[in-house]
Amino acid sequence: MFENTWNSSKDAAKELGIQEYELSNLREYGFFKPGIHWRSAPLDHLKPWSPEAIYNSKLCRKVINKMKLKNEFNKYAA
Repeated sequence: MFENTWNSSKDAAKELGIQEYELSNLREYGFFKPGIHWRSAPLDHLKPWSPEAIYNSKLCRKVINKMKLKNEFNKYAA
């Protein structure tokens, strides 16, 4: 199954080959689900009033790959 590894947005973006703002947009637009693809940083984070999101890169990659496949299909469809 998938490892339960959570990465900072910087590390996740690097691993996924996208920019941090793209990662954030995917989260904001609902492609990444809270608790599955992303979650707030642990409670002991230095900024409790504005916690940073951390990402499960392996599960995020599945979403991104599915989006790429759908885009390729749409390019050649009808």
